[in-house]
Amino acid sequence: MNPPSSALVRARPSPSYLVVDHLLVAPIFRLLFRGQYEGMELVPRNGPLVVVANHGSHLDPPLLGHALPRPVSFMAKAELFQVPLLGPLIRSLGAYPVSRGASDREAIRTALARLEQGWATGIFLDGTRQASGRVENPQLGAALLSARSGAPLLPVALVNTHRALGPQQRWLRLVPLRVRVGALIPPPPSRRRADLEATTRACQEAINALLEEPVTRSAGRGH
Repeated sequence: MNPPSSALVRARPSPSYLVVDHLLVAPIFRLLFRGQYEGMELVPRNGPLVVVANHGSHLDPPLLGHALPRPVSFMAKAELFQVPLLGPLIRSLGAYPVSRGASDREAIRTALARLEQGWATGIFLDGTRQASGRVENPQLGAALLSARSGAPLLPVALVNTHRALGPQQRWLRLVPLRVRVGALIPPPPSRRRADLEATTRACQEAINALLEEPVTRSAGRGH
């Protein structure tokens, strides 16, 4: 499948996306969690883009949908859409459900359609939350999506979300959160497994390195 014909294609967020983003997610992130952004100047504003991130918390889907200076549509487990408040929240922020056990082909087809519509498509590399907050066991889906669409990959580190509400936690902790963006990673040269694995390792290493960086001056989102 070829990438969108114009590099200027960009999705327009729905009114509900904007309302939830500005009136709910932004105040929670900025005020309760003293949220900071770093590296937002590295985010392409238009064209197909596969956003890859670590996954340490149920906070990650709405945070990833909010943080970047362009709309992000992301895969999320179908079970999350059944959670009161969280389900409608992540759907309004561009998430779409992927059923447990669904074929990779089905998920890739949905993601490719979103890219054609001008969305950045977000994928949590591990596919499930990690107590460490790091990328521990990355899957090949993001690299395959990049190879099929021709879209570059953008590594994003969600810092401290695993400490705020990790897999083993019952109560929310108001720790400082940061969203760090790294340099673009080019698509795999082919769909061969070796190429997909090499690109996936590059994404894993980039995200984990971002998680370990010292705090720097924050940057605005640039909406």
